[in-house]
Amino acid sequence: MSDFSNPLVPGAGGGGGGKAKKIDPLDRAQLAESPVSMRRVARLFRPHARTVAVVVALIVATSVISMGQPFLLRAVIDDALPHHDVHLLLLAVGGMLAVTVVSQLLGVVQTWLTTTVGQRVMHGLRTDVFRHVQRQSIAFFTRTRSGEVQSRLTHDIAGMQSVITSSATGVASNLTTVVATAIAMVALSARLSLLSLLVIPPAVLMTRKVALVRRDITTLRQRRLADLHSQVEEGLTVSGATLIKTLGAAQAAADRFAATSTDLIDLELRSQLAGRWRMATMQIMFAAIPALIYLAAGLPATAGAMTIGTLIAFTTLQTSIFRPLMGLLDIGAQWVTSMALFSRIFGYLDLPVEVAPPADPVPVQHDRLRGEVRFENVTFSHEPGATETTYAVDDVSLLVPAGTTLALVGETGSGKSSLAGLLARLHDPQSGRVTIDGLDLRDLDPADLSRIVGVVSQDAYLVHASIRTNLLLADPGASEDQLWEALAAAQVAPLVASLPDGLDTVVGARGHRFSGGEKQRIAIARTLLRNPRVLILDEATSALDNETERDLQVAIDRLMAGRTTLTIAHRLSTIRDAEQIAVLDHGRVVELGDHPGLMARGGRYARLVAARETSAREAAAA
Repeated sequence: MSDFSNPLVPGAGGGGGGKAKKIDPLDRAQLAESPVSMRRVARLFRPHARTVAVVVALIVATSVISMGQPFLLRAVIDDALPHHDVHLLLLAVGGMLAVTVVSQLLGVVQTWLTTTVGQRVMHGLRTDVFRHVQRQSIAFFTRTRSGEVQSRLTHDIAGMQSVITSSATGVASNLTTVVATAIAMVALSARLSLLSLLVIPPAVLMTRKVALVRRDITTLRQRRLADLHSQVEEGLTVSGATLIKTLGAAQAAADRFAATSTDLIDLELRSQLAGRWRMATMQIMFAAIPALIYLAAGLPATAGAMTIGTLIAFTTLQTSIFRPLMGLLDIGAQWVTSMALFSRIFGYLDLPVEVAPPADPVPVQHDRLRGEVRFENVTFSHEPGATETTYAVDDVSLLVPAGTTLALVGETGSGKSSLAGLLARLHDPQSGRVTIDGLDLRDLDPADLSRIVGVVSQDAYLVHASIRTNLLLADPGASEDQLWEALAAAQVAPLVASLPDGLDTVVGARGHRFSGGEKQRIAIARTLLRNPRVLILDEATSALDNETERDLQVAIDRLMAGRTTLTIAHRLSTIRDAEQIAVLDHGRVVELGDHPGLMARGGRYARLVAARETSAREAAAA
């Protein structure tokens, strides 16, 4: 729903120019789909109510104080200079300096307070969204577009910060400036104020029309820039560069990049010309409006008792009302944009937590855990409203005694990983339950469960940091000796010791600095530091060659020692020694036993073994 290439552009705040703004259809659609309650927005600022009140007072005070400038100027021109009144001249000039100094100091305080409130509100939203999204199930991340969550946390919240620190204060400042300036203009000359009512509105609307043209061109330019950035990210990351090289698509990627860059040439030219036309239009208006006022002041019918000081003070005020009026014209678009940003963020905060932590978790004595795992009539589907034909796990009951190994085998899509995910509580079953030592996983605190169940998967994920940092994710309090002991047990200590930076070696994006087997060993060392009672090995060696797998198996055997283990593997050689082997088909357990017994039965398992042994012999012969 988000239009990240069209960021919030606040209107003319504090008398500044700013770009004219039209309502984005995507923002309208967002609000139509997910309306935002102003009461909910106001709740974000409730802890900062006093500060907000002070900011509003400062805005009003700054606008009112600034209005003293033209009256002091009139006093200098009409009274002090013609009559050589030095005392009045000193007072007036001193007052002008005082007005400027006080206005600027109040502006600094206002900016400090506004930014403080904005940053604190944004900090609260950022952390709330981050924590809430972390609580989502794996299903949420599989169905959410890559990068969308990051965009919500960065682009949308950054845009909301602009709403708070620029747009909201800009509207208040523009409104008070326009009102105060209008009052001051009437006080100086009611006749010239009536003339301004005829001259200023058309001038403002004409300038706004030119600004809208530039706004549309700028939007297109921003979108093409977003395309350019996306192509850079896709083509110049490790994964993207590897894909392009292996597909021989370098020329096509370069051509696509060049085409986008060519489009930007035209859009940049049009943007600059439109901007120059806008500046030219504004300059013409800034020159024409005072000229008309001077003309009116010089005509006998409209001059009246006009003084030179009044005329100069009035034209100064008239010029200063031009920009805030343009800013006020943008209030509608700013409002829709602001509410659309809040709608997108609130949409994430309102996501239901599919795998929710218990309100009153059961206390766990980790030193007394045995690690017995039991699946009791478990049924699970990745799709809501599933039928029996779409169950990933269908009425499965299994008992894994403490310290033993259960191996899961079956064709792709048979439900092996789904069953393992239930044990790690990446999902919750629609019916039945999964227990460890009789404790339902849904009654355990997530922190306790992560200490009990450890996972080593096929795609060992390492964060882009040092080896030390990756290991300490499992146990932040681990000592240097404990880190090296875990690395030694995982058969990777010699490799790490040979690196120039040792434990402080940066692993690179997703651990690309190391081979698949090396990454797996580091991941195993990390799991060893966690010291879980229950272990899940999900295709931990399927992506490795035979030699690397044999070397890694030593580390895996050490990891499995004394732990209850649920293992998934395509290579049947890795599961022959399991106390139990469960054969799955379309989410159901169709065979259960040990390797000799299942082979003697001559059923599904025996056929799987025979088929894979034949494939292995054919691959070796080739």
